[in-house]
Amino acid sequence: MKWPYNFKLFLSLSLFFAFGFGLIAILVRLNKLDRFDKIITTYIQDFETSFLTTIMQFFTYIGSMSFIHILAFVIFIIFYFFVKDHSKLLLFIIVLLGSHYLFRLLKQLFKRARPDFHRLIEIGGYSFPSGHATNAFGIYGILIFVLWQHSPARWGRIILSIFSFFMILSIGLSRIYLGVHYPSDVLAGYFAGGFLLTMIIGCYQFVIVKIDERTS
Repeated sequence: MKWPYNFKLFLSLSLFFAFGFGLIAILVRLNKLDRFDKIITTYIQDFETSFLTTIMQFFTYIGSMSFIHILAFVIFIIFYFFVKDHSKLLLFIIVLLGSHYLFRLLKQLFKRARPDFHRLIEIGGYSFPSGHATNAFGIYGILIFVLWQHSPARWGRIILSIFSFFMILSIGLSRIYLGVHYPSDVLAGYFAGGFLLTMIIGCYQFVIVKIDERTS
């Protein structure tokens, strides 16, 4: 059986993200990233101002489950009633739920305590990986994928990509700035979200191609 090219591409990407997450997880277990985490956190928090703190709290809220529920509802309405692309809507829902439960499972496996230096907000739970980073990569990544073909103009796709990457980066940085995650937590969250995203998209592409082959 010949596998579709897109499936192989996304499978390769998922393996890359899985390797990246595994490498960070091993280094964290061996306490090899303590200096890295401290240097990056100190550098980011050196920019602290009351105005910047307000901005970072906003981005943290954007990455929270409260806002994600609102975003998911809006996406559902748009795709179900206006775009009427139900397969892409299902794909979005799968990534949304998958990223949520993935980071919760990983947190329970690693049980890394949160940073205890200069925390600007209080929050409970474990630290590794960052749930905000995992969700951000998965959700804004899947938004690029599902909206790409519905943005025929090149400038529209460029704006969509820049916006999504900006949101992913800002949400991750906000967690470091606010002192509730180590930089390695955020990187691991990106890798975890990337793994889930590319694996699900790859499987989706594979299924769609096979359905087309059978109906053609």
